[in-house]
Amino acid sequence: MGNCGTREESAVVSNAQVQNILLSSSLPVKSERKHNRSISDLSDPSTPRNLEDSRKNAGLYTHVIAFTLYELETITKSFRSDYILGEGGFGTVYKGYIDENVRVGLKSLPVAVKVLNKEGLQGHREWLTEVEFLGQLRHPNLVKLIGYCCEDDHRLLVYEYMFRGSLENHLFRKATVALSWATRLMIALGAAKGLAFLHNAERPVIYRDFKTSNILLDSDYTAKLSDFGLAKAGPQGDETHVSTRVMGTYGYAAPEYVMTGHLTARSDVYSFGVVLLELLTGRKSVDKTRPSKEQSLVDWARPKLNDKRKLLQIIDPRLQNQYSVRAAQKACSLAYYCLSQNPKARPLMSDVVETLEPLQCTNDGGNEISSSLTSNLSATSGANAFAMGGIPGYRMRSRFGNNVGPGASCRSPNQNCSPGGPAACRVR
Repeated sequence: MGNCGTREESAVVSNAQVQNILLSSSLPVKSERKHNRSISDLSDPSTPRNLEDSRKNAGLYTHVIAFTLYELETITKSFRSDYILGEGGFGTVYKGYIDENVRVGLKSLPVAVKVLNKEGLQGHREWLTEVEFLGQLRHPNLVKLIGYCCEDDHRLLVYEYMFRGSLENHLFRKATVALSWATRLMIALGAAKGLAFLHNAERPVIYRDFKTSNILLDSDYTAKLSDFGLAKAGPQGDETHVSTRVMGTYGYAAPEYVMTGHLTARSDVYSFGVVLLELLTGRKSVDKTRPSKEQSLVDWARPKLNDKRKLLQIIDPRLQNQYSVRAAQKACSLAYYCLSQNPKARPLMSDVVETLEPLQCTNDGGNEISSSLTSNLSATSGANAFAMGGIPGYRMRSRFGNNVGPGASCRSPNQNCSPGGPAACRVR
């Protein structure tokens, strides 16, 4: 998975403790029931189902269900190898299908069952974090947690099934058809809305592991954030940051977080900038197969994002004739500011959403300017040039800093942190 640092583990958590967490939220919990059904009683989850029924039934699951291990063994055919959807640091994910054959009253729904790897580095705390956050948070751009299992030393999570898998697969698997420009911008907007929702929650949540493999796509390419094992409650009141062990994925983690362990919502904004860059270029954040100067996507692309003569050269060549110059400039300008080495010069995710929304229109919003984003940057860093993408008459100039903090250069040993990157920018 390419994770930074080691993973935290905690003592075994009882099912009662999980129930207490969820009962403290507004989402009721359905208790466990024992069943005597055999595996053969279940219909095959690989059988095609009515897609509209699945969508409708997914909306009915407003409770977080405490499943038994037997029930989850049943719906995955004892975790059969041909039911595997993927594997990661947490463990293995299987496809399954829940309905009344599993438990009376359950609506038919395909699901993904994630099984904790008992020998893995990611422990019970990350499992509990997912239950805690996804058990209380509901949003169209977050994967829905259907239920969980906490039985003996077994830890499992049950999510709604995402028909098109991860954004990573669609962008980087050679066998797949290239995503269109419009679809990529729609995915970027959906993912941005998910992050903005987390950052604006009553108790802000920092996602901390935003990357293409954690963005899942529904049948209509709706982007939904998954894997909340590294999420952290954000700073409140007079707090400026959360101090934590550095964890995440190389190539996506913000440089100031890697250097100091100080986590803020702007750390997520940097990671969003990396993903937006991947969407624009069709390149991976880190690709060791490329020439040395092109292996780090941010290092290679960021100098070109602010150069009208070069930015079109980095756009994925598979997207020819699908976008206007204005739209490309606007999107590249957004990525440029999200990737600023100065955290205060990065936009808020709510402003990112406001900037991306006009680009969804058929006229691509090339002449639109996000006024709230411009004013926000002006207030925080004097960087009122954010919306310059594609607007004639503006020239950019950068200020470079040498110390950690606003305008900082990156002194991290992480080769993917680019030293001396652009700080706050001004228009003249």
